[in-house]
Amino acid sequence: MSILRLSDPNHVPEHLKGAVVAIGNFDGVHRGHQAVLERALEAAREAGKPSLVLTFEPHPRSVFVPDQPVDRLTPAAEKALILEALGFDAVVECTFTREFSQLTADNFVDQILVAGLGASRIVTGFDFHFGKNRQGGPAFLMDAGDRRGFHVTLVDAFRDEGGQAVSSSRIRELFGDGKVVEAAGLLGYRHRIRAEVIAGKQLGRSIGFPTANMVLPPETHLKYGIYAVRFRRADGTLYDGVASFGRRPTVDIEGEPLLETYVFDFAASLYGEVCAVSFFGYLRGEEKFEGLEPMLQQIRRDEEEARALLKGVKPLSPLDQRINFD
Repeated sequence: MSILRLSDPNHVPEHLKGAVVAIGNFDGVHRGHQAVLERALEAAREAGKPSLVLTFEPHPRSVFVPDQPVDRLTPAAEKALILEALGFDAVVECTFTREFSQLTADNFVDQILVAGLGASRIVTGFDFHFGKNRQGGPAFLMDAGDRRGFHVTLVDAFRDEGGQAVSSSRIRELFGDGKVVEAAGLLGYRHRIRAEVIAGKQLGRSIGFPTANMVLPPETHLKYGIYAVRFRRADGTLYDGVASFGRRPTVDIEGEPLLETYVFDFAASLYGEVCAVSFFGYLRGEEKFEGLEPMLQQIRRDEEEARALLKGVKPLSPLDQRINFD
């Protein structure tokens, strides 16, 4: 990863001072977020300035409601990779705490945007609020920019082709229904999950279908079932595959949910490697079979269907090209 990741807005390198700064949580970096981000990149190019994203980690809701963790579409590292693919120079992952949440809107502007980042322009969504009790809003930010010498660009809500607002919560609901194709339409790219490959019970290897196994966060909303996927190794090489997410009801109903990917035309060990799985299509729901032979027959059909689906796929966007095809 070449994008610079910082955690303290008060320790930004001098060469990034005066940047055009896009502000938001940007979980999912979906098409609505991309409208804001592309506007910031365009402004940076026109002004000959660096481009920077200011976001917050952990997600504020995880701080205020810790017993209800957010199903992150793009954890910090994944978000940074996507921001790099879009073309940003750096991302500041401002540490969000209860103490930080008490910063007044005036102090946020003075300490973070002016003294810390030295921002020349702020680009954000039309409904961005900040500071203690969300006291800072669009009008406040515009006025602060006039007083403190930075420009402000507010980007209107982005709506899909059906006129509906694109949101991270809507995308999570689609994943919960297994609608990964529809979710990709809102994201503008095929969603991917990155995790370490762990050792399993090696049942797949014993029946001729070895799998790369990953444990996903417990709050993951992805529907149990079988998916056509693309698998990227840590070295960047890409493979097609078919993945199962669930509890393996035929052989291991008591086990924890696993994402198990059968990587096509691949035989090397992947244990301990951090890899990425991108979702291209939902094939079927999770099933319990009466023995291994019926399960094997279905796995062969799943492989055939996944190979056929993946053979004809094309990038959804330049971003999808960089993430899932290059």
